[in-house]
Amino acid sequence: MMKGVIFDFNGTLFLDHDKHVLAWNQISMKLRGRPITQEELLDHFNGVPNEVIIDYLCEGQASKKQKEALSALKEQYYRSYCLEDAKSFHLIKGAEAYFRSLRDQGIPFTIASASIKENIDFFARAFQLNRYFDISTIVYDDGSYKNKIDMFKEASRRLAIPLRDCRIFEDSVSGIKSAYEAGCDDIVVVDTTAKGETYKSLPGVKRVIQDLTEV
Repeated sequence: MMKGVIFDFNGTLFLDHDKHVLAWNQISMKLRGRPITQEELLDHFNGVPNEVIIDYLCEGQASKKQKEALSALKEQYYRSYCLEDAKSFHLIKGAEAYFRSLRDQGIPFTIASASIKENIDFFARAFQLNRYFDISTIVYDDGSYKNKIDMFKEASRRLAIPLRDCRIFEDSVSGIKSAYEAGCDDIVVVDTTAKGETYKSLPGVKRVIQDLTEV
């Protein structure tokens, strides 16, 4: 029986994949003079911390300061795209009802996101996340995590619940694999890219859903 819940955010609680692609394309054009490919998105971008992505784009040649600046610029582009598309700037269907259900059952929950602090603050304000989450438990990309595996482990520590007793909601293959490698075998996938059959074959995946009304 699950005792805690950890949510990925982008593409799981907030459907924003297109905004990230637009922003990373701007960075890719600046660095390489060409947009990113679909294969690159799947293999090097989805569910990966910014500095790792920038290392890939720069072929490992960017300094820490340069990576921080490029990461901040990418997220500036991203937030602008979010605000420009007011119609889609909301949490996924069923999210708030599910948060209330978890709260009523006394099941603690938090977020483990590859987003940087500025984005988490942006989401917290826009979606009033403090109505449901203890903001201090949210794990985000502060530059100290090697990968999403470490983020899930930290989220588990902050909830004070072992990952084997947690349910993790994810939306990307890399995120699913990280959740499983971190020690979770109760993974629910929000299928925002119509790859349900692929997700179902991955270790640890218990369900594939379209939105949170299904849980």
